[in-house]
Amino acid sequence: MKPRKVFCVGFQKTGTTSLGMALDKLGYDVTGYHPFRHLARKEGLTWDEIETLAMDLAGQFDAAKDTPWPLFYRQLDEAFPNSRFIHVERDREAWIQSAVNDFSAFPNEIHRLIYGSLSPKGNEDAWLAKYDRHNAEVKDYFAERPDDFLSLDLSRSRANWEKLCSFLGEPTPDGDWPHANTRTKKKFKMKSRRILSKLGLR
Repeated sequence: MKPRKVFCVGFQKTGTTSLGMALDKLGYDVTGYHPFRHLARKEGLTWDEIETLAMDLAGQFDAAKDTPWPLFYRQLDEAFPNSRFIHVERDREAWIQSAVNDFSAFPNEIHRLIYGSLSPKGNEDAWLAKYDRHNAEVKDYFAERPDDFLSLDLSRSRANWEKLCSFLGEPTPDGDWPHANTRTKKKFKMKSRRILSKLGLR
């Protein structure tokens, strides 16, 4: 285990997968959305259920990213002193377009709790409002703690090994910054999800 934990507090579709790959390359044991997938279709899902699982997982891993981790930055900050928090964001219009393209109208109970609706398609304004509010609140919460908080705008190519490693006190590795969700990979993921949905497996 690493001496301190690292939590990504930026919303999904902002480059969190790439950040997770970067942390993994630095030797962090990273968790993400996968342990929560089984809750996405649970009717009546509550925040308490999600938070209980998140806090349990946080104790087992070095780092966490993606949904629903950004929503628990206050609780994680209290439970794990001396942790580091990384906030990633991108242009808001690009973000909502990516969310609509990826999630479309697929229902997700975790999304309902976060955004107030099961899916982004047709609910773009509400999703954008939550996105903007979260970004502002996170920056305000950590405003006086530059040693604990790093904000990166991936839409402006401001994520790189030098910034991340300097923030975490890690040696800079060889190779380029990872880019997880290329256009080809996204098309493959979307096609796979449509097939799984038709088969009743998603």
